[in-house]
Amino acid sequence: MNGTAARLVRAELRLTVRDPLVLTFVLVFPIVTMLIIGGAFGTRPDRSFEYQNPSHWYVASYFTVVIAATGLIMLPVHLASYRERGVLRRFAAAGFPRWSFALAELVLGLATIAVAGVLLLAVAAPVYGVPAVHDLGRVLLGLLLGSIAFISIGVLLGTLLPTARAAQAVGLMLFFPSFLLGAGGPPPHVMGSVLRHVGDVLPLTWVTTTIRQPWLGIGTPTGTLVEVAVLAAAATALAGRRAAL
Repeated sequence: MNGTAARLVRAELRLTVRDPLVLTFVLVFPIVTMLIIGGAFGTRPDRSFEYQNPSHWYVASYFTVVIAATGLIMLPVHLASYRERGVLRRFAAAGFPRWSFALAELVLGLATIAVAGVLLLAVAAPVYGVPAVHDLGRVLLGLLLGSIAFISIGVLLGTLLPTARAAQAVGLMLFFPSFLLGAGGPPPHVMGSVLRHVGDVLPLTWVTTTIRQPWLGIGTPTGTLVEVAVLAAAATALAGRRAAL
């Protein structure tokens, strides 16, 4: 990363810290809902949770809620507001490399997810405990690929939607079904068949599966991991093209 691109990354990080949307949807919302729903199902292992402690099931799942909040709400609104104010044109006129803005958004998204995820685990630890990670390598790979996929989707949405208000509306419409059916809602075993089928095709469900199963030691979802990798590659290619200054 050259000096010009590094300055852009630093500027993006500073601006994001001041954005109340980050504090609300990326930092606060996953923590509050994890505490509520994790407590609702108790701690006794249950068949609906593949004989896992339900609170640990949700701790392992809610990292992907952070990923979804970053990619579907924070980044689209952030970028769409830039377009409305003509910020992207000013970046281009200032001589930033064409690839620098896409790189800055990737770094911004990864940094946000990392900070929010650590806070989530820090809150979960004294309340429910953090479940032991059975396969750290697969969990980290799932986290990385899932984060890249949703960051790229967020950048793509932010460059396609005309206003920040439109980006917020579309982001919320995408986020809440994904959240309820793919990560933070009831376990699939207690859903009806229609909801299960809908949940199965949601990208957030794929990401959650690639993280939760190796984390809790209930599976090695190689096929799903490949799907997430393909999604990440395709979304990154499209987002990189759209975000070029």
